[in-house]
Amino acid sequence: MARVSRADNSVVGRWWWSVDQWTLAALVALIGIGYIMALAATPATTLSLTDPHTLIMIKQIIYLAMAAAAMIGASMLDLQQVKLTALGVGIVFLLLTAFTLVHGVVIAGGRRWIALPGFTIQPAEFLKPALIVVSAWLLAERRRTPGFAGMSAALALNGLVLVLLLKQPDIGSMLLVGSTAFAQLVLDGIALGWVVAGGVGLVGTLVAAIIYIPHVHARYELFIHPARDNAYQAITALSAFGNGGLWGRGPGEGQVKHFLPDARADFVFAVVGEEFGLIICLAIVALFAFVVLRGLLRLRREGDLFVALAASGLLVSFGLQAFVNMASSLSLIPTKGMTLPFISYGGSAVLAMGLHTGLLLALTRKRQGILATTRILDEPLFGPPTRPRGAA
Repeated sequence: MARVSRADNSVVGRWWWSVDQWTLAALVALIGIGYIMALAATPATTLSLTDPHTLIMIKQIIYLAMAAAAMIGASMLDLQQVKLTALGVGIVFLLLTAFTLVHGVVIAGGRRWIALPGFTIQPAEFLKPALIVVSAWLLAERRRTPGFAGMSAALALNGLVLVLLLKQPDIGSMLLVGSTAFAQLVLDGIALGWVVAGGVGLVGTLVAAIIYIPHVHARYELFIHPARDNAYQAITALSAFGNGGLWGRGPGEGQVKHFLPDARADFVFAVVGEEFGLIICLAIVALFAFVVLRGLLRLRREGDLFVALAASGLLVSFGLQAFVNMASSLSLIPTKGMTLPFISYGGSAVLAMGLHTGLLLALTRKRQGILATTRILDEPLFGPPTRPRGAA
């Protein structure tokens, strides 16, 4: 890329010198790894436009290119545009998520997709980042506008989304949305009693899902008794890691992946382990950790409550989703159908993650005229703020 002068006052110039270039580089690296995995997962002997494997590879490459464009485009938004974009996307995809309950396509026992000519879309994937930003907007506005019931509105909105996800059902997304909303409320300074109640509620929801939802109970039993119940996916995934060893078998040379269900999506991390080895797996973990930790450290000096809550929510969701995918591939937690951001196959997941990370980059850009004198971590964690926060 040609060097951009600091004197360049164009849209691109202002964006380049205000965006967090290190976080941007890490996200581009993850997209690049996704591109490599799209190629590596396709057998070389089937590179024909009539072969389904080749078509899947081409579609994933197109999705990744579109996601990169969405990420860059969204990262150029200012704060007001971020709010309006999230509001618009949230309204559209909230309605589409509700529509799946009526005319959705059933795949693997869940009614989560809408069939369109040539592809399907999962609206909840796009709803999640929009919900995070809108919730942060409501929470921040409640402190800026006396009498505004922002807390109640945020809780009601998240509750509505959780009900829709339960009806699909999509327990993984439910836990992700609930955990992210809980993290935002904690950062906003809710009382200790509500923190405890929220934690108990999340644990209770998980326990209830294990007891009363058959497929969740089945996955829990497979996790607890893998040998007795023949946990095929988990055992095969571990075999893939073992077959890869330290340096891997080489791109496209994996053998265990051919026997692993959902190798391109839910268990793509096991494919990485078999073909590229432990070293590359650790590098991927480091990239995800870098994005989350760098983002949280930058937010320590953020004076705008809206930015702090929205960006931290996006970071929590991003990091938690990556953790769940990688941990389930390693049998550290029960298997859960959750994609690895930018690396797993899936049009909706990849495109939505482009929007997700683009909004994150937009929120963490350097902004002139906003003094970061009120740091969010200087306020009491459990209780009302002691002085006014930054304007949203």
